Amino acid sequence: MAVTAVHQLAQCITCHAWSADRSMVALCPNNSEVHIYRLVEDKWEKMHVLQKHDQLISGIDWSARSNKIVTASHDRNSYVWNLERSEWVPTLVILRLNRAALCVQWSPKENKFAVGSGAKTVCICYYEQENNWWVSKLIRKRHDSSVTCVSWHPDNILVASTSTDGKCRIFSTFIKGVDAKDPKNESRFGELIVQLDLSPSWTFGVKWSPSGNTLAYVGHNSVIYFVDDVGPSPLAQNVVFRDLPLRDVLFVSEKMVIGVGYDCIPMVFAADERGIWSFIRYLGERKAVSSGSRYGSQFSEAFGKFYGQAKQGGSNDASETSRTRGVVHENCINSIIPLSRQGTQIRRFSTTGLDGKLVMWDLETEQDLLELLVH
Repeated sequence: MAVTAVHQLAQCITCHAWSADRSMVALCPNNSEVHIYRLVEDKWEKMHVLQKHDQLISGIDWSARSNKIVTASHDRNSYVWNLERSEWVPTLVILRLNRAALCVQWSPKENKFAVGSGAKTVCICYYEQENNWWVSKLIRKRHDSSVTCVSWHPDNILVASTSTDGKCRIFSTFIKGVDAKDPKNESRFGELIVQLDLSPSWTFGVKWSPSGNTLAYVGHNSVIYFVDDVGPSPLAQNVVFRDLPLRDVLFVSEKMVIGVGYDCIPMVFAADERGIWSFIRYLGERKAVSSGSRYGSQFSEAFGKFYGQAKQGGSNDASETSRTRGVVHENCINSIIPLSRQGTQIRRFSTTGLDGKLVMWDLETEQDLLELLVH
């Protein structure tokens, strides 16, 4: 693993997204604006500033096919931005929310996007050609608290959401006239496919694997959850780790996930040939953490961190080793975005965090990392 570039673009970055050709990046510098940068002769130049929201922008996504940017904000609004000549022109999307919009993501076919909110609601937005506007259909009365993240299944119909009520839910978003009928899937809009009650704490950062067969999401209790065969009888696993909670995850292949969060260092999780998931290593380290130091007694470790007590048989320094691993981020990493793919595998990705840094990572081959499973 090598860090290929580190760019200090702001004092704090809340979210970011890349253009299709990865020549430009859009980010929110912890305010109500979107700044678009282009790399010119090894220097990032600010090309555009998108100003329409009144409060903090909490979500950005840049469509690869249509070159549209969608933003969501604490002002309860969402805008779709179109590049006309040299100017980005916003179109307001009526979300009908009474609380902040917290996250947003385009669907795989880019004919819809989902917005999660503090109103316990997921908005599924689509374009009405007849009226020339974006409208939304709401999935209501399903969540008991704020929706922190949304993720589209590759089939463009199912969407997964995480919430501060500790649940991960999967819904159908089939919209007549927008989605093609599938004889294998007769679900109605807003139908709850499955509810996962695996975490006793807030949940974040849900993602689907490239095939859509596996779902991963994280809890505020320093646990990452993996769910296979999503449906009436899902198969669930959880991996408990000793460090601070994660905020976002990314499948770099069908059997490998990168997690980022409050410990300021990306973490690698992988499944072995039996399909058992486990923590592999921290990115930037040459040596994998031994199984004994990885797991130990999570219960006593947590109390050691919380009360400042030493772990049994160790010291306070032992429970804070991740803070001294010497990687580039200095504050919570809040987003991770793919940069380049080889087939279904991601070879490069970027991270941004509350330290205002944009960091680009070049991933080792999957085989090199999977070999750590046997050591």
